[in-house]
Amino acid sequence: MTTAWDRILEEIRPSIPEEDFRRWFGATAYASDSGDQITVWVLTEPIRRHLTLHYADILRKALIAIDRRHSHVRFVVSGSDEDDDRE
Repeated sequence: MTTAWDRILEEIRPSIPEEDFRRWFGATAYASDSGDQITVWVLTEPIRRHLTLHYADILRKALIAIDRRHSHVRFVVSGSDEDDDRE
């Protein structure tokens, strides 16, 4: 089963250098999809912060490309308080 996160990753991969893609997106994991929010697990807070700060535009474009323009991606650090992890 292909998730929305899988589709986003397929969409963004060609526009990011392979090493950067592996470094920042390689350890992400799909958590859930509530329709307006796609939740993705990350390993650490620095990774969450980096993805949020540096990849927001490319993720927005990918959401539009997969026809999810009214959704957003929320990165959550495994085991953290989810209230502080909204993009």
